[in-house]
Amino acid sequence: MSFSSRLSPRRRSLAASGTAVVLAVTLAACGSSKDSGSMPGMDHGSKPSASASSAGMDHNHGSMPGMDHGNMGDGLADAKDGYKLTSTATELPAGKEAAYTFRIAGPDGKPVTGFAEEQTKRMHFYAIRSDLTGFQHLHPTMAADGTWTADLAALEPGTWRTYASFTPDSGPGKGEDFVLSRTVTVPGDAQQTPLPKATDTAEADGYTVTLKGMAMAGMAHPMTVSIGKDGKPVTDLQPYLGTYAHLTAFHEGDQTFAHLHPETEAKGDNGGPDLAFRAMLPKAGNWRLFLQFRTGGKLHTAALTLSVG
Repeated sequence: MSFSSRLSPRRRSLAASGTAVVLAVTLAACGSSKDSGSMPGMDHGSKPSASASSAGMDHNHGSMPGMDHGNMGDGLADAKDGYKLTSTATELPAGKEAAYTFRIAGPDGKPVTGFAEEQTKRMHFYAIRSDLTGFQHLHPTMAADGTWTADLAALEPGTWRTYASFTPDSGPGKGEDFVLSRTVTVPGDAQQTPLPKATDTAEADGYTVTLKGMAMAGMAHPMTVSIGKDGKPVTDLQPYLGTYAHLTAFHEGDQTFAHLHPETEAKGDNGGPDLAFRAMLPKAGNWRLFLQFRTGGKLHTAALTLSVG
């Protein structure tokens, strides 16, 4: 299976941990805070909803399949090139829904209120626990003063990292992709979950996701994600954020962020079964991948561990 970074005509490759994670495919990034994804079988997922398709557009509207993204960084810092993710939240409650509010401050210190659409949305928000469980993919809403609100589903105790992915549409960072993050604590008895062993298959809601190909750090390789059900290939994938699948990856240990995309722009409710990728993951080790896809109006999330040598 191959990967690609979020695509845009003016951007080059997505960097993971200071190194670019390059993918030549275009998956979707996000919807609204009600259009979200979470790990199947976990209580801290989110509720999916339909979203518009705008893949194939320029950097002010969406991403073109096969185009490179800019250097987003590894997603582990709260500031980059004068832009800063700010939030007063350092702790969130366990076991119940919580609203996480934040702002993006520009180089002038003022809240940014102008954002370009990237794969149908102006802001993409992710949350994951330090052991790479509890994945949530949300699309928050912004108030007039630049305050964003992400409605998180119930969180398990532990340390969580929240990521904001965005593209300013004015100022010195216009047209550049950013991924900034902060950590937040959820109090309680944190039970760490061991990372599942590397595998080329995963199950989600009766669907089987299979990865074909190989990944080596610093080298690009073609890969394919195939989706089946009951032993038969799935050919009714519906558009999700402008494409047929959404793929996010986090590196074990440091939570380096990589946003990856399938290559083909969605056209109608007949996607699948195979989604091609071209990936270059620069860092060796285990990556936890979360693949989201839609059928019958329902969003599914499959998770698996990929070992990169």
